[in-house]
Amino acid sequence: MYSTFLVSKDQCLTCNNQVLKELGKLQGIFGAELERIDGRIVVSHTDEVSREEIAKVLKEIGFPERTDDNTTEIKPDEPSIWGCAL
Repeated sequence: MYSTFLVSKDQCLTCNNQVLKELGKLQGIFGAELERIDGRIVVSHTDEVSREEIAKVLKEIGFPERTDDNTTEIKPDEPSIWGCAL
């Protein structure tokens, strides 16, 4: 199954790699695709892990899910806890 999460679009590649690393620690995750242009993370997983568990991990690493579905105006999130090396 696939779960889609809308997150902030202003994260760097280092943060993207951290997302993949942290999601990979969860049992039942097969992969994830980060679409920076759309601010979307699509996670491929089994029913061993729930959408809520994935959302919790994303929030813990600084990628809280946006509650709005308005793609024309995106309000910036708080900076990621990982910061940016650039």
